[in-house]
Amino acid sequence: MTDIAKVTAAPSPDLLTPDNCAVLFVDHQPQMFFGTGSGDRTAIINSTVGLAKAAKTFDVPVVLSTVAAESFSGPILPQLADVFPDQEIVDRTSMNAWEDAAFVEAVKATGRKKIVIAGLWTEVCVVLPALSALTQGYEVYVVTDASGGVSPQAHEHAVQRMIQAGAVPVTWLQVLLELQRDWARTETYAPVTEVVKQHGGAYGLGLVYAHAVIGADAVG
Repeated sequence: MTDIAKVTAAPSPDLLTPDNCAVLFVDHQPQMFFGTGSGDRTAIINSTVGLAKAAKTFDVPVVLSTVAAESFSGPILPQLADVFPDQEIVDRTSMNAWEDAAFVEAVKATGRKKIVIAGLWTEVCVVLPALSALTQGYEVYVVTDASGGVSPQAHEHAVQRMIQAGAVPVTWLQVLLELQRDWARTETYAPVTEVVKQHGGAYGLGLVYAHAVIGADAVG
């Protein structure tokens, strides 16, 4: 039972914050996009870049990884690379990034136990490291709209498999707003609303309208 006397205005420790999570981008590459059929690929790109800008806005550590970049899959998504121009990219041969020592060391170097992960394809290059990380004690949040599988069924089954193992499904916009969490945080207000304007669809247009009609301080 809840002891009402102990209830306070405090956030849940389950919430993502700029200080407790890292964001992993796995295999957002041309060859992987070619085979993606679970959703609109342009929308997945938009969500991926939105997630990247969310991480950068709050200085959340990121790990970028590709698979067989030079021999098969091609370079990382240029729009993603543009957000982190100086970030080292971990290229692998393994489909499961968590079986690559350099990738795991990069994750460990962030010092974070909450992992926010997105990638292609959901049923291979996301589910395998997600399950592996969960087994080793990490908390895993899967950004479903910045990920894609070869079919809707493949994507959905992979998401359900991760949920059953303990992962939490989220969206890129959810991550952005969870990191902000209070419009009174003025130091990140403008960058956050700018990301929403660029990648938030109708919500972004709403902010454009609000800022034009109400003023620059109109909240989200």
